[in-house]
Amino acid sequence: MKKRLLALMMAATMAFSLTACTTTGSEATGDQGGATASEDAGGAKDIKDIVVGLSVGNTTEERWNREIQMFEDYAKEKGFTLNKQIANNDANKQVSQCENLINQGVDVLIVQSLDAEAASPIVEAAHDAGIKVIGYDRFIMNADLDYYVTFDSYKVGQVEAEFVVKSAPKGNYIWLKGAPEDNNAHLVAAGQEDVLKSYIDSGDIKIVLDQWCKGWDPNEALKHAENGLTLANNDVQGIIASNDGTCGGAVQALEAQGLAGQVPICGQDADLAACQRIVEGTQTGTVYKPLAPLNRAACELAVAIATGADPQSSVDSTLGTWQQLNNNQKDVDSFTVDVEAVDKDNIYDIIVKRDAFHTLEEVYANVPKDQWPQA
Repeated sequence: MKKRLLALMMAATMAFSLTACTTTGSEATGDQGGATASEDAGGAKDIKDIVVGLSVGNTTEERWNREIQMFEDYAKEKGFTLNKQIANNDANKQVSQCENLINQGVDVLIVQSLDAEAASPIVEAAHDAGIKVIGYDRFIMNADLDYYVTFDSYKVGQVEAEFVVKSAPKGNYIWLKGAPEDNNAHLVAAGQEDVLKSYIDSGDIKIVLDQWCKGWDPNEALKHAENGLTLANNDVQGIIASNDGTCGGAVQALEAQGLAGQVPICGQDADLAACQRIVEGTQTGTVYKPLAPLNRAACELAVAIATGADPQSSVDSTLGTWQQLNNNQKDVDSFTVDVEAVDKDNIYDIIVKRDAFHTLEEVYANVPKDQWPQA
């Protein structure tokens, strides 16, 4: 395992020059990390002395930019240092960047992994340095991972499929799965299958194309949807997409054939473009994953670990529930946040009015004003 880690790091180091970004609520710099942080007489660090490392796999999806800002805001509010690295969709680069964060002496490491398997050496390297690791939203497989904070991805898949099946219980389907390298995509697909299986077994639903979309890439989804429409001669009654990005790619394919709004399709994440499609009528729904409680839980957990507090009791129990999830090596203490089904009927109440996730003007930008809901 160590040889694998070293090889990955050497390759990434030759290809990339790393620059750490630091956010802090004080005048401390990220370059020195936690190595010089002072400790109180009892050995536990004060929150203003801790350094939290954050590794984000990519910012190509809307949600990750939001969450980085949430991490930064929490760090500023509490006064600790946040060192972040963004891997730009390169799994080897993420390993190298995490080694950089570990060498800086962070007190705890939060990792939104790009590749569930390739990220496992990060955990081993962190543990060699006495640093605990929190998997953020995406699991790290086959590793001695300390904690995991996530949404219920299996339920996401169920809700997505239920949206489509409710509108089209019979017919030809295109099934667009997420990134095969992301364990969450497999959980989503399993949830989708849980709903679809009885319809497929009875012959009511026929899957004309079943494809994974590497990197959750909308362009991959566009290409696969086009192929599926061609195979079925446009005789498609439903499309199962795995997130709002892949959903957008599929909607683009439908639009090219004059079918947008006629074929039910659902995504996840409540991206702005998806919310706009929902109120316009070209996307059936989305699975809303409230980012604020997920992010807050990860922040509270990280601070508890770094300051020596009890991790599980330090996370606000109203944000979600604790359970154990297996990553093929161990049962990992995992904090899960629930998800919600959002469609045209409740999008204003949940997304705009209750959570202010998007504004009224943003969501309904492409809808005539006389059709906007009354605030």
